[in-house]
Amino acid sequence: MKNKTWQRIYKMLRPQAKSIAIISILAILINVGEVIKPYLIKIVIDDYLAVNLYQKGIMTIGMIGAIYIGIVLVGNILNFIVTTATSMMGENVIYSLRNKLYRYTQYASIPFHDKTPAGTLFVRITSDVEDITTLFKEVITTFIKDILMIIAFVVMMLSLNYQLALLSFIVIPFVVLTSVIITKISNKLQEYSKTVKTKLNIFLAESIYGVKLIKIFNRQYEKQKECEELCTSFWKSRIPLGITEALLVAFLMVLENLGVSIIVWASVNYVLGVSIDVGLVYVFVTYIKQIFSPINRLVENFETIQEALVSIDKIYDILEKKEHLENFEEGKVLEKVEGKIEFKNVWFAYEGENWILKNISFTIEPGQSVALVGKTGSGKTTITNLINRFYEIQKGEILLDGINIKDINLRSLREKIGIILQDPFVFARSIKENIELNKNFSDEYIQQTIKLASAEEFVNSLPKGIEEISSERGSSYSSGQKQLLAFARIFAHNPAIFILDEATANIDTKTEELIQKSVDKISKEKTSIFIAHRLSTIINVDKIIVLSQGEILEEGSHNELVNKVDGYYSKLYNAYYSGLVE
Repeated sequence: MKNKTWQRIYKMLRPQAKSIAIISILAILINVGEVIKPYLIKIVIDDYLAVNLYQKGIMTIGMIGAIYIGIVLVGNILNFIVTTATSMMGENVIYSLRNKLYRYTQYASIPFHDKTPAGTLFVRITSDVEDITTLFKEVITTFIKDILMIIAFVVMMLSLNYQLALLSFIVIPFVVLTSVIITKISNKLQEYSKTVKTKLNIFLAESIYGVKLIKIFNRQYEKQKECEELCTSFWKSRIPLGITEALLVAFLMVLENLGVSIIVWASVNYVLGVSIDVGLVYVFVTYIKQIFSPINRLVENFETIQEALVSIDKIYDILEKKEHLENFEEGKVLEKVEGKIEFKNVWFAYEGENWILKNISFTIEPGQSVALVGKTGSGKTTITNLINRFYEIQKGEILLDGINIKDINLRSLREKIGIILQDPFVFARSIKENIELNKNFSDEYIQQTIKLASAEEFVNSLPKGIEEISSERGSSYSSGQKQLLAFARIFAHNPAIFILDEATANIDTKTEELIQKSVDKISKEKTSIFIAHRLSTIINVDKIIVLSQGEILEEGSHNELVNKVDGYYSKLYNAYYSGLVE
């Protein structure tokens, strides 16, 4: 096992130090009983039965039997306590790990999520954490007890007859060597298998989420073939693991029986030069089997252990990358926002020097409504992402009310900015909860925002009104209805700056007119940024910024730009208007 993996296991167990200490003490008591039980039988065999005695002093075989039963009862009680305590400790570790992982995904930056498939994160939080749960419940929970048991048996064997003990320990180096070699091989196989499993899970998640698209293009057969290929790859990756596990079990069984055979052979043939009592042989045979017992338990869970260790590494490979986490604690907290936005010589690229924005400079005054216009890929949505600081710019400055947004507290910044996307997300919660997003608004206030968003007719048509539970991703609602909910949501949170990314694209003309009135009312009071492909929706904005290939070509009002001879916006608008007429 890698040192890094040990460190990660230690990191998970460190908060449980007190529990581990208590469990260790109880485990020592249990192991003392396990050591004494075979020794009591040795006494009965060698000191009583061998010389035909049933009583020696005040001690009788019956009293020794009673002591044996007492040890068994106390041992079982302590074992129940230890098992329960270790299981609870394991559950606490997993509870903490799953919450850390989920918290990481929530606080990780947008670039992290761009590069990491959602299916991969889903596998880490669910499947990988479950693998570790099995490790703690079936292996680590008994690991302390097993280690102490082995130590106790070794010490007892050495104290009874160190020569016979050393002779029986001949097999131990072979046990260690076999385990190390096969474990290294298995670890590599497990990593490959886990990679294939992740690909399969990502494929399944995508296929389920995209089932509608698959049906539209009638690609069920092709997707089924792809699934079969991935399932076959996963199946093939598991076969070598099964073979290595079987080999390890076989080798250890041979070595265990070889150890027993050595003890019996040495006793029968007087190899040590002395006669060995039958009881002592019994004790040594029992102890050697007891030493192999925890090893056999590890072997039985060999695949589980390897899978869990790989899962631990994959999970911590994510958790330990602190550079992806956004800092929501530092920075200036904004009490009030006027809404002035300035871009000063901004350069930005998602990767390397493939510049999406090139030396962009413009100013949006407080309360001003501005439209970003341009072809797909011109940088419109990128600008709005940068205002929210979803990405960090490479050159230049972005100011909000004269303050560099890098110096503003992220939570405070994003609370002051509201975005409506073209395809809004709807949680599988009630209409009210989808609008509140964990804030506490009154029902009356919710109804007001629904009315402002012209969603009153839609919401009132639902059987439970604002308490109606949405289906997954709002699939039971039309695109237009989800858009209305998005408007109600942003009106409820009342940000200082509004950003609408083609937000009325899925709404009918009549409803759009109603919403436009609400938007016009709000945009008179607050800074508003519109991204629009339908130029008819931005005629009344204060300023239009025309973009092309990451550069600003023109700025001005609709009238100024449309009357500009051979202007880029004028050509766009005339082409758009001609298309409508046709």
